[in-house]
Amino acid sequence: MDDLDMITMESEEKMQKALEFLKEEFSGLNTGKASPAMVDKITVDYYGSPTRIQQLGNISIPEPRLLVITPFDPSCLGEITKAILAANIGVTPMNDGRIIRIPVPELSEERRKEMVKIAGRNAEEQRIAIRNIRRDANDSIKSLEKAGDITEDDRDQNLSEVQKLTDKFVKEVDDALAAKEKDILAD
Repeated sequence: MDDLDMITMESEEKMQKALEFLKEEFSGLNTGKASPAMVDKITVDYYGSPTRIQQLGNISIPEPRLLVITPFDPSCLGEITKAILAANIGVTPMNDGRIIRIPVPELSEERRKEMVKIAGRNAEEQRIAIRNIRRDANDSIKSLEKAGDITEDDRDQNLSEVQKLTDKFVKEVDDALAAKEKDILAD
């Protein structure tokens, strides 16, 4: 029974990671409101090594549509500005020599629909990942039965458990997508 429990536990962990990855992807989508997650994944060439913006300075939100980056080392202002522009996240940073202000423009209806499509694609990728995890778990369970290590009843029970896990995580992906769509489409 230990092998079956391990297969189920590993599958659940992998599905949880897929869900967490999706939520991380969603946090980086521009919803028309300032969020530090917009610049989280952007890396800057800082003295020859790629460094994330969050490690180079403080990121604050003084207003709902304004992101302010205050670098610890003012000499890297230009590099941070270039990296934000190169990331093509739909904002234009303004560098005043001390801090970088990033006004977040209100999203047009067309841009909102585009963001919803991107969110939908991200969600579908994670649904596929979850189904692939299910397939791998099912294959492992079936191979245990073929090897004679478990009975048909054990196989059926565990296949059912894996399916329940899959349904649970696919529903969580759908719920996360619905919440993100609502957030994007809200004015």
